[in-house]
Amino acid sequence: MTDIQFLLRKNIRSLIPYSSARNEYKGSEAVFMDANESPYNDPYNRYPDPLQVQLKKRISVVKDVPSENIFLGNGSDEAIDLLIRAFCNPGTDNIIAIRPTYGMYKVCADINQVEYRESYLTREFQPDVDEMLGLADDASKLMFLCSPNNPTSNNLNRNSLLALVKNFKGLVIVDEAYADFSSAVSLSAELPLHPNLVILQTFSKAWGMAGIRLGMAFSSSQIIRVMNHIKYPYNVNILTQRTALEQLKNTEEKNKWVTLILQQRERLAAILSGMQLVQHIMPSDANFLMVKFNEPKKVFDYLISNKIIVRDRSKVPLCEGYLRITIGTSEENNMLVSALQEFEKKKNKGW
Repeated sequence: MTDIQFLLRKNIRSLIPYSSARNEYKGSEAVFMDANESPYNDPYNRYPDPLQVQLKKRISVVKDVPSENIFLGNGSDEAIDLLIRAFCNPGTDNIIAIRPTYGMYKVCADINQVEYRESYLTREFQPDVDEMLGLADDASKLMFLCSPNNPTSNNLNRNSLLALVKNFKGLVIVDEAYADFSSAVSLSAELPLHPNLVILQTFSKAWGMAGIRLGMAFSSSQIIRVMNHIKYPYNVNILTQRTALEQLKNTEEKNKWVTLILQQRERLAAILSGMQLVQHIMPSDANFLMVKFNEPKKVFDYLISNKIIVRDRSKVPLCEGYLRITIGTSEENNMLVSALQEFEKKKNKGW
């Protein structure tokens, strides 16, 4: 059993968290004269709920996770940073992660002066469990795993993930940002069995709300309490909370969007696989395709010239030659295909 208090930085264990005016009074019907707010321009003159109680209640129903096991932040990046700040002593502790994967894990580690140890994925783009555990020592506090992984687009093996959760002595953070596009079942059902497990999810992908910056972390109430203690008091603004509450009423529409994206993913993969300039397409469990081109830089530049923006991942280890293509609408995907067909014709003519 992982001792969360033992893993915490000593100063965080003894921290007396800031208590905001809205922490001390939780009612709604009142004459508010406690927080030095303006009495004008309702409702934007009032500080937002610092613990997002109503929003968490709604998310609890949608995600089947108790409210006390939910942290909400300014994107998932806030949760990543908070976990590092809470559990990793700068210059002393270390983090273990796979490579390649989402770049913010390393950026946050570097900002917080925490050593970042990487284990390359296997040829099947799966974690090497023994190697990852072998990288760990007494100063290893966190392990980051992204599934489906970015940029490789595939699910990580569930048994491998659980083996790491069970055998790693620190916290294991599984980032499920793309889970809505995958047939794999979320690990959130495993939370009651593993107090060292943290699951990250987001409203940026399937829910189509990247612009409001709202990320979720699911974990034991003990870990959630720590994150709430060290976050900024009003980290999720009132506009974000209200928009999310409204959008969460539209789960059917969100599911429709996911279905359309999955249909377009299969359609686009089928078309691209028949092109001469395409060498390989990675099987995808996400809302993007990793496509290996014969001349990735020329293809990338040509698409840019046609105002079609994709992501060049050709210099990422294990992803040499690949461009990452987010699935768009049918019309957007048609524009991409037309541009690639035009590029292919010009190449065949000796251009």
